[in-house]
Amino acid sequence: MSLSVDIKKHLGDFCLSVNFKAENEVLGLLGASGCGKSVTLRCIAGIIKPDEGHIELDGKVFFDGEKKIHLPPQERRVGYLFQQYALFPNMSVAQNISSAVRDKSRKAEVVAQLLSTYQLQNVASSRPAQLSGGQQQRAALARILASDPEILLLDEPFSALDSYLKAQLEQELADTLDSFRGNVMWVSHDRDEVFRNCNRVCILDDGKSQSVVTPNDLFYDPKTVSAAKLSGCKNVVAALADNSLIKVPCWNLTLNCAHPVGSDISAIGLRAHHIGFADNNDENAIPCSVVRTMDNVFSTIIILRPLGSLPNSPTLRMEIKKELWTARQDKKNVTVSIAPQNILLLR
Repeated sequence: MSLSVDIKKHLGDFCLSVNFKAENEVLGLLGASGCGKSVTLRCIAGIIKPDEGHIELDGKVFFDGEKKIHLPPQERRVGYLFQQYALFPNMSVAQNISSAVRDKSRKAEVVAQLLSTYQLQNVASSRPAQLSGGQQQRAALARILASDPEILLLDEPFSALDSYLKAQLEQELADTLDSFRGNVMWVSHDRDEVFRNCNRVCILDDGKSQSVVTPNDLFYDPKTVSAAKLSGCKNVVAALADNSLIKVPCWNLTLNCAHPVGSDISAIGLRAHHIGFADNNDENAIPCSVVRTMDNVFSTIIILRPLGSLPNSPTLRMEIKKELWTARQDKKNVTVSIAPQNILLLR
Protein backbone atom coordinates (compact mmCIF):
# COMPACT_ATOMS: atom_id res chain seq x y z
CA MET A 1 0.00 0.00 0.00
CA SER A 2 1.16 3.53 -0.78
CA LEU A 3 0.63 6.43 1.63
CA SER A 4 1.07 10.01 0.43
CA VAL A 5 0.98 12.95 2.84
CA ASP A 6 1.42 16.59 1.79
CA ILE A 7 -0.31 18.92 4.24
CA LYS A 8 -0.11 22.16 6.19
CA LYS A 9 -1.78 22.97 9.50
CA HIS A 10 -1.61 26.11 11.66
CA LEU A 11 -2.12 25.71 15.40
CA GLY A 12 -1.64 29.12 16.99
CA ASP A 13 1.94 30.19 16.30
CA PHE A 14 2.91 26.64 15.26
CA CYS A 15 2.88 25.71 11.58
CA LEU A 16 3.04 22.08 10.44
CA SER A 17 4.27 21.53 6.89
CA VAL A 18 5.01 17.90 6.03
CA ASN A 19 5.47 16.08 2.76
CA PHE A 20 6.42 12.39 2.54
CA LYS A 21 5.45 9.05 1.02
CA ALA A 22 5.53 5.51 2.43
CA GLU A 23 5.44 2.28 0.43
CA ASN A 24 4.19 -0.72 2.44
CA GLU A 25 6.82 -0.20 5.14
CA VAL A 26 7.47 0.92 8.68
CA LEU A 27 8.24 4.63 8.36
CA GLY A 28 9.61 6.41 11.40
CA LEU A 29 8.79 10.02 12.25
CA LEU A 30 11.71 11.19 14.37
CA GLY A 31 11.76 14.53 16.11
CA ALA A 32 11.98 16.41 19.37
CA SER A 33 8.96 17.00 21.59
CA GLY A 34 6.62 19.59 20.09
CA CYS A 35 7.88 19.26 16.52
CA GLY A 36 4.54 18.06 15.11
CA LYS A 37 4.85 14.26 15.09
CA SER A 38 1.58 13.55 16.89
CA VAL A 39 -0.22 16.30 14.97
CA THR A 40 0.83 14.58 11.74
CA LEU A 41 -0.65 11.26 12.92
CA ARG A 42 -3.88 12.95 13.99
CA CYS A 43 -4.21 14.54 10.55
CA ILE A 44 -3.76 11.13 8.89
CA ALA A 45 -6.32 9.58 11.25
CA GLY A 46 -8.87 12.35 10.65
CA ILE A 47 -8.86 13.62 14.23
CA ILE A 48 -7.42 16.96 13.09
CA LYS A 49 -8.36 18.57 9.78
CA PRO A 50 -5.41 20.09 7.87
CA ASP A 51 -5.72 23.60 6.48
CA GLU A 52 -4.58 22.53 3.04
CA GLY A 53 -2.98 19.70 1.11
CA HIS A 54 -3.66 16.05 0.34
CA ILE A 55 -3.62 12.69 2.17
CA GLU A 56 -4.12 9.47 0.22
CA LEU A 57 -3.77 5.77 1.06
CA ASP A 58 -3.58 3.33 -1.83
CA GLY A 59 -5.83 5.43 -4.06
CA LYS A 60 -8.32 6.31 -1.31
CA VAL A 61 -8.33 10.06 -0.62
CA PHE A 62 -8.53 10.83 3.10
CA PHE A 63 -8.20 14.58 2.69
CA ASP A 64 -8.01 17.06 -0.16
CA GLY A 65 -8.17 20.77 0.61
CA GLU A 66 -9.04 21.87 -2.92
CA LYS A 67 -11.73 19.23 -3.48
CA LYS A 68 -13.19 19.72 0.03
CA ILE A 69 -12.70 16.03 0.94
CA HIS A 70 -12.29 15.16 4.61
CA LEU A 71 -13.24 11.59 5.48
CA PRO A 72 -14.30 11.01 9.10
CA PRO A 73 -11.99 8.73 11.15
CA GLN A 74 -14.36 5.75 11.02
CA GLU A 75 -14.14 5.67 7.21
CA ARG A 76 -10.34 5.65 7.04
CA ARG A 77 -9.57 2.14 8.37
CA VAL A 78 -6.77 3.54 10.52
CA GLY A 79 -5.45 1.79 13.63
CA TYR A 80 -4.14 4.40 16.08
CA LEU A 81 -2.11 3.41 19.15
CA PHE A 82 -2.13 6.45 21.42
CA GLN A 83 0.65 7.14 23.92
CA GLN A 84 -1.70 6.39 26.83
CA TYR A 85 -3.52 3.63 24.88
CA ALA A 86 -7.02 5.23 25.22
CA LEU A 87 -8.78 2.03 26.31
CA PHE A 88 -12.40 2.47 27.42
CA PRO A 89 -12.10 2.54 31.23
CA ASN A 90 -15.61 1.21 31.88
CA MET A 91 -15.15 -1.84 29.64
CA SER A 92 -13.29 -5.10 30.21
CA VAL A 93 -10.40 -6.14 27.96
CA ALA A 94 -12.69 -8.45 25.99
CA GLN A 95 -15.29 -5.70 25.61
CA ASN A 96 -12.67 -3.21 24.45
CA ILE A 97 -11.55 -5.61 21.73
CA SER A 98 -15.11 -6.54 20.81
CA SER A 99 -16.05 -2.88 20.33
CA ALA A 100 -13.66 -2.61 17.38
CA VAL A 101 -14.74 -5.69 15.38
CA ARG A 102 -16.40 -4.64 12.13
CA ASP A 103 -17.94 -7.99 11.19
CA LYS A 104 -20.49 -8.51 13.96
CA SER A 105 -20.99 -12.16 13.01
CA ARG A 106 -17.33 -12.89 13.85
CA LYS A 107 -17.06 -10.94 17.10
CA ALA A 108 -16.63 -13.92 19.41
CA GLU A 109 -14.12 -15.59 17.08
CA VAL A 110 -11.99 -12.46 16.60
CA VAL A 111 -11.97 -11.60 20.30
CA ALA A 112 -10.94 -15.14 21.30
CA GLN A 113 -8.17 -15.20 18.71
CA LEU A 114 -6.73 -11.82 19.78
CA LEU A 115 -6.95 -12.63 23.49
CA SER A 116 -4.90 -15.73 22.78
CA THR A 117 -2.42 -14.01 20.45
CA TYR A 118 -1.66 -11.28 23.00
CA GLN A 119 -1.80 -13.56 26.06
CA LEU A 120 -4.73 -11.71 27.60
CA GLN A 121 -7.02 -14.65 28.40
CA ASN A 122 -6.41 -14.36 32.14
CA VAL A 123 -7.35 -10.67 32.21
CA ALA A 124 -10.16 -10.77 29.64
CA SER A 125 -12.72 -9.67 32.24
CA SER A 126 -10.46 -7.05 33.85
CA ARG A 127 -10.79 -3.32 33.28
CA PRO A 128 -7.84 -1.17 32.09
CA ALA A 129 -7.11 0.25 35.56
CA GLN A 130 -6.46 -3.30 36.80
CA LEU A 131 -3.84 -4.02 34.12
CA SER A 132 -0.09 -3.54 34.07
CA GLY A 133 1.44 -1.18 31.51
CA GLY A 134 2.40 -4.09 29.29
CA GLN A 135 -1.07 -5.63 29.47
CA GLN A 136 -2.63 -2.27 28.60
CA GLN A 137 -0.46 -1.96 25.52
CA ARG A 138 -1.26 -5.50 24.37
CA ALA A 139 -4.97 -4.86 24.91
CA ALA A 140 -4.76 -1.62 22.93
CA LEU A 141 -2.96 -3.38 20.06
CA ALA A 142 -5.51 -6.20 20.09
CA ARG A 143 -8.36 -3.67 19.89
CA ILE A 144 -6.67 -1.87 16.99
CA LEU A 145 -6.15 -5.08 15.01
CA ALA A 146 -9.72 -6.17 15.70
CA SER A 147 -10.84 -3.32 13.42
CA ASP A 148 -8.87 -4.81 10.49
CA PRO A 149 -6.99 -1.56 9.77
CA GLU A 150 -5.22 -0.74 6.53
CA ILE A 151 -2.58 1.41 8.25
CA LEU A 152 -1.14 1.52 11.78
CA LEU A 153 -0.20 4.75 13.54
CA LEU A 154 2.04 4.21 16.58
CA ASP A 155 2.47 7.32 18.72
CA GLU A 156 5.58 6.72 20.87
CA PRO A 157 4.37 3.21 21.79
CA PHE A 158 6.87 2.69 24.63
CA SER A 159 6.92 6.13 26.26
CA ALA A 160 4.95 4.94 29.32
CA LEU A 161 7.03 1.79 30.00
CA ASP A 162 10.17 1.06 31.97
CA SER A 163 13.26 -0.11 30.06
CA TYR A 164 12.91 -3.82 30.91
CA LEU A 165 9.25 -4.01 29.90
CA LYS A 166 9.96 -1.90 26.83
CA ALA A 167 12.51 -4.46 25.60
CA GLN A 168 9.98 -7.27 25.98
CA LEU A 169 7.11 -5.45 24.29
CA GLU A 170 9.26 -4.11 21.49
CA GLN A 171 9.92 -7.69 20.40
CA GLU A 172 6.22 -8.53 20.63
CA LEU A 173 5.34 -5.47 18.59
CA ALA A 174 7.98 -6.39 16.00
CA ASP A 175 6.32 -9.81 15.63
CA THR A 176 2.97 -8.09 15.09
CA LEU A 177 4.37 -5.77 12.45
CA ASP A 178 6.00 -8.68 10.61
CA SER A 179 2.54 -10.10 9.93
CA PHE A 180 0.86 -6.77 9.16
CA ARG A 181 0.40 -6.12 5.45
CA GLY A 182 0.25 -2.37 5.25
CA ASN A 183 2.01 0.85 6.14
CA VAL A 184 3.04 1.63 9.70
CA MET A 185 3.84 5.13 10.93
CA TRP A 186 6.07 4.96 14.03
CA VAL A 187 6.47 8.23 15.94
CA SER A 188 9.47 8.44 18.25
CA HIS A 189 12.13 10.73 19.69
CA ASP A 190 14.34 7.68 20.40
CA ARG A 191 16.91 7.23 17.63
CA ASP A 192 17.78 3.63 18.66
CA GLU A 193 14.11 2.63 18.58
CA VAL A 194 13.79 4.01 15.05
CA PHE A 195 17.01 2.33 13.91
CA ARG A 196 15.86 -1.08 15.16
CA ASN A 197 12.29 -1.00 13.90
CA CYS A 198 11.88 1.28 10.88
CA ASN A 199 12.67 0.69 7.21
CA ARG A 200 13.03 4.41 6.57
CA VAL A 201 12.78 7.58 8.62
CA CYS A 202 11.54 11.13 8.13
CA ILE A 203 12.96 13.88 10.34
CA LEU A 204 10.55 16.52 11.65
CA ASP A 205 12.15 19.75 12.80
CA ASP A 206 9.96 22.55 14.16
CA GLY A 207 6.99 21.35 12.11
CA LYS A 208 8.92 20.91 8.86
CA SER A 209 9.63 17.53 7.31
CA GLN A 210 12.99 16.67 5.77
CA SER A 211 13.84 14.01 3.19
CA VAL A 212 12.87 10.40 3.89
CA VAL A 213 16.06 8.34 4.30
CA THR A 214 17.16 4.92 5.48
CA PRO A 215 18.30 4.58 9.12
CA ASN A 216 21.85 3.94 7.87
CA ASP A 217 21.85 7.21 5.91
CA LEU A 218 20.50 9.06 8.93
CA PHE A 219 23.32 7.86 11.17
CA TYR A 220 26.21 7.87 8.72
CA ASP A 221 25.24 10.83 6.52
CA PRO A 222 22.54 12.93 8.25
CA LYS A 223 23.22 16.00 6.03
CA THR A 224 21.51 18.58 8.31
CA VAL A 225 22.25 19.89 11.80
CA SER A 226 18.81 18.91 13.10
CA ALA A 227 19.08 15.37 11.69
CA ALA A 228 22.55 14.92 13.19
CA LYS A 229 21.37 16.01 16.64
CA LEU A 230 18.28 13.79 16.50
CA SER A 231 20.45 10.85 15.42
CA GLY A 232 22.38 11.24 18.67
CA CYS A 233 25.46 13.16 17.52
CA LYS A 234 26.81 14.93 20.62
CA ASN A 235 29.37 17.21 18.92
CA VAL A 236 27.88 19.63 16.38
CA VAL A 237 29.88 22.81 15.75
CA ALA A 238 29.92 25.58 13.17
CA ALA A 239 32.45 25.01 10.40
CA LEU A 240 33.61 26.46 7.08
CA ALA A 241 34.62 24.74 3.87
CA ASP A 242 38.21 25.38 2.76
CA ASN A 243 38.63 23.43 -0.49
CA SER A 244 38.99 19.81 0.70
CA LEU A 245 39.54 20.90 4.31
CA ILE A 246 37.22 21.91 7.13
CA LYS A 247 37.92 24.90 9.34
CA VAL A 248 36.43 24.95 12.84
CA PRO A 249 36.91 28.55 14.04
CA CYS A 250 35.72 28.06 17.63
CA TRP A 251 38.41 25.41 18.21
CA ASN A 252 41.02 27.02 15.96
CA LEU A 253 41.29 23.74 14.02
CA THR A 254 41.63 22.64 10.42
CA LEU A 255 40.52 19.06 9.73
CA ASN A 256 40.96 16.71 6.80
CA CYS A 257 37.74 15.19 5.49
CA ALA A 258 37.36 12.08 3.33
CA HIS A 259 34.16 13.37 1.69
CA PRO A 260 33.74 16.12 -0.93
CA VAL A 261 33.34 19.40 0.94
CA GLY A 262 30.63 21.59 -0.59
CA SER A 263 30.38 25.34 -0.17
CA ASP A 264 26.99 24.95 1.53
CA ILE A 265 28.53 23.25 4.58
CA SER A 266 27.80 25.25 7.74
CA ALA A 267 28.67 22.74 10.48
CA ILE A 268 30.23 19.37 11.19
CA GLY A 269 29.20 16.51 13.42
CA LEU A 270 31.63 14.31 15.35
CA ARG A 271 30.14 11.28 17.06
CA ALA A 272 31.48 10.76 20.59
CA HIS A 273 32.30 7.08 20.00
CA HIS A 274 34.28 7.94 16.82
CA ILE A 275 36.76 10.02 18.81
CA GLY A 276 39.72 8.14 20.30
CA PHE A 277 43.19 8.65 21.68
CA ALA A 278 45.55 9.67 18.90
CA ASP A 279 48.51 7.63 17.73
CA ASN A 280 51.63 9.32 16.38
CA ASN A 281 50.59 9.19 12.71
CA ASP A 282 46.85 9.85 13.11
CA GLU A 283 45.25 12.54 10.98
CA ASN A 284 43.18 15.20 12.70
CA ALA A 285 45.04 15.02 16.02
CA ILE A 286 43.50 17.41 18.54
CA PRO A 287 45.40 18.28 21.76
CA CYS A 288 42.89 18.82 24.58
CA SER A 289 42.57 19.46 28.28
CA VAL A 290 40.15 17.30 30.26
CA VAL A 291 37.21 19.27 31.69
CA ARG A 292 35.41 16.41 33.45
CA THR A 293 34.58 12.72 33.19
CA MET A 294 31.32 10.85 33.69
CA ASP A 295 30.84 7.11 34.03
CA ASN A 296 28.18 5.07 32.27
CA VAL A 297 27.73 1.40 33.14
CA PHE A 298 30.15 0.18 30.48
CA SER A 299 31.85 3.34 29.21
CA THR A 300 33.41 6.60 30.31
CA ILE A 301 32.35 9.97 28.87
CA ILE A 302 35.20 12.49 28.72
CA ILE A 303 34.46 16.19 28.24
CA LEU A 304 37.37 17.90 26.51
CA ARG A 305 38.39 21.41 25.56
CA PRO A 306 40.62 21.63 22.47
CA LEU A 307 43.73 23.72 23.15
CA GLY A 308 43.48 27.12 21.51
CA SER A 309 39.66 27.20 21.73
CA LEU A 310 37.96 30.58 21.74
CA PRO A 311 36.32 31.71 25.00
CA ASN A 312 32.88 30.16 25.55
CA SER A 313 33.42 27.67 22.72
CA PRO A 314 31.62 24.31 22.97
CA THR A 315 33.41 21.38 24.53
CA LEU A 316 34.24 18.12 22.75
CA ARG A 317 32.63 14.92 24.03
CA MET A 318 34.36 11.55 23.72
CA GLU A 319 33.00 8.17 24.86
CA ILE A 320 35.32 5.17 25.28
CA LYS A 321 35.46 1.85 27.07
CA LYS A 322 36.02 2.20 30.79
CA GLU A 323 39.19 0.14 30.81
CA LEU A 324 40.87 2.47 28.29
CA TRP A 325 40.36 5.46 30.54
CA THR A 326 41.26 3.55 33.71
CA ALA A 327 44.57 2.47 32.17
CA ARG A 328 45.54 6.00 31.16
CA GLN A 329 48.10 7.71 33.38
CA ASP A 330 47.69 11.37 32.35
CA LYS A 331 44.05 12.22 32.98
CA LYS A 332 44.43 15.99 32.64
CA ASN A 333 45.78 16.38 29.10
CA VAL A 334 45.09 14.14 26.10
CA THR A 335 45.46 14.18 22.34
CA VAL A 336 42.52 12.70 20.48
CA SER A 337 41.71 12.22 16.81
CA ILE A 338 38.80 11.68 14.45
CA ALA A 339 39.20 9.72 11.21
CA PRO A 340 38.51 11.84 8.10
CA GLN A 341 35.76 9.44 6.96
CA ASN A 342 33.89 9.89 10.26
CA ILE A 343 33.36 13.65 9.93
CA LEU A 344 29.72 14.42 9.21
CA LEU A 345 29.22 17.37 6.84
CA LEU A 346 26.09 19.31 7.71
CA ARG A 347 23.95 22.09 6.29
